[in-house]
Amino acid sequence: MKYPETISTKLPKVETSIFTVMSALAHQEKALNLSQGFPDFEVDPQLISLVHENMLAGHNQYAPMAGAMALREQMATITEERFSLSYNPDNEITITAGATQAIYSAITSLVKEGDEVIIFTPAYDCYQPAIELSGGKVIFMQLKPPYYGVDWEEFKRLITRRTRMIIINTPHNPTGTVMSAEDMHKLEQITRDKDIIVLSDEVYEHIVFDGYEHQSVARFPKLAERSIIIGSFGKTFHTTGWKMGYVLAPSNITKEIRKVHQYTVFAANHPVQLALAEYLKTPEHYTGVSAMYEEKRNYFNKALEGSNFIVRPSAGTYFQLLDYSKISEEKDTDFSIRLTKEYKIASIPISVFYHAPDQNNVLRFCFAKSLETLDKAAEILHKI
Repeated sequence: MKYPETISTKLPKVETSIFTVMSALAHQEKALNLSQGFPDFEVDPQLISLVHENMLAGHNQYAPMAGAMALREQMATITEERFSLSYNPDNEITITAGATQAIYSAITSLVKEGDEVIIFTPAYDCYQPAIELSGGKVIFMQLKPPYYGVDWEEFKRLITRRTRMIIINTPHNPTGTVMSAEDMHKLEQITRDKDIIVLSDEVYEHIVFDGYEHQSVARFPKLAERSIIIGSFGKTFHTTGWKMGYVLAPSNITKEIRKVHQYTVFAANHPVQLALAEYLKTPEHYTGVSAMYEEKRNYFNKALEGSNFIVRPSAGTYFQLLDYSKISEEKDTDFSIRLTKEYKIASIPISVFYHAPDQNNVLRFCFAKSLETLDKAAEILHKI
């Protein structure tokens, strides 16, 4: 079949995701893959059994569009226990086919032609395309290395009468930073009495280190009144392939998000939802996740002592940035490809998360791996 040489597109600048590119290259080169963020260890057998039980029980058809009520009720209970804020499971909680779908549905349901959306870069790569598909204009707020904190005075200058939405991400992918209570108070003050929606990407909410506490927008009632919280069961329970996420939002916002949700996926995996509802009744299944990943972070960073990389410990997520400025002045995109081909270890260059070229000589490595994998990675990195 002959195709036209060019076709009209809404996303002319968007190419294949860096995660797809680097994982494919890792596979091609038979390299250790610390690029894409997925664990290489097994899921809790109890959770697998619960999914199987629900399949055998006949829960293999569509779930309710908004999600299985048992799971929505469980999420309402957990959120109130953690943050002292009540969400109505009937009209303020929606179960989605992963966090990316949740983010897409939230953005496309609320952002209109000409609206401005502020995002903090380096930013996860699914925000900008959804904004542009909606006819919105992306306004970039650049976080500065090496600690990637927010300059709130600079941020205030970006807000205009066209600002429709602000997207925050804490714990932050790719930098591993976490927002403080002071950060959240400043965001609350800056957006008070403004017709601005805050989309808070909190998919790594259970992966926070060094005594820090996750500062969900749900901790700040006035901020929560105009905010959307996006979460991920896959990140918490090491089941990224199940693509299970959720949205918490006031009923008037949820109503709009569900309008898009019902026409993108309609409903998420039914037996998995019911399994999660039961699994979440045991708090230890999620309260111990931070400690487990902190141990892996510490193990990986200690194994890198004496290498030529500069390590500034991640405060959250399961990613660690490594500064290679003492090794090479190569562009991070070139350096990451060379490491994959020559040293057989794959990572993600940080510059791809910026809207404009930015060279910080930093790569992102995923440490959601077995200790054996982390040992192999450290051995390779010591040779560089």
